[in-house]
Amino acid sequence: MLWEDALCRVVRVEGQEGADYPGFCRVIWRAHVREMSDLTGVEQRRLMTLVFAVETALRLLYRPHKINLASLGNLVPHLHWHVIPRYTDDPNFPAPIWAQRRSVAAERRPVVDRHALREAIALALSESGAA
Repeated sequence: MLWEDALCRVVRVEGQEGADYPGFCRVIWRAHVREMSDLTGVEQRRLMTLVFAVETALRLLYRPHKINLASLGNLVPHLHWHVIPRYTDDPNFPAPIWAQRRSVAAERRPVVDRHALREAIALALSESGAA
């Protein structure tokens, strides 16, 4: 767990996806809802503020070429956002990470420091006024 409050939590994706896309995070709404439109306007803004804070933290710490944001939930119909740092030498770039691999991931990948990422998320939230 990188960050949490009563409404949401942020986790770092582990395993092969986490290795191929260093810093890959999921922002997960705690209560079981299927769609963004199931949330109130205040809840929607809270969730997206957190998604943007995670994006900001990843950009600050790891300087990816691009950040991909995705909310799919086709397999697990529980509201969550994928925040995915993309690098020009990742195995799927420029295709989506779920596409067939185009290459082998480069050995030159950022090392993700959980503590630094946790602090950067908290800082981005405080700077947004949503902490």
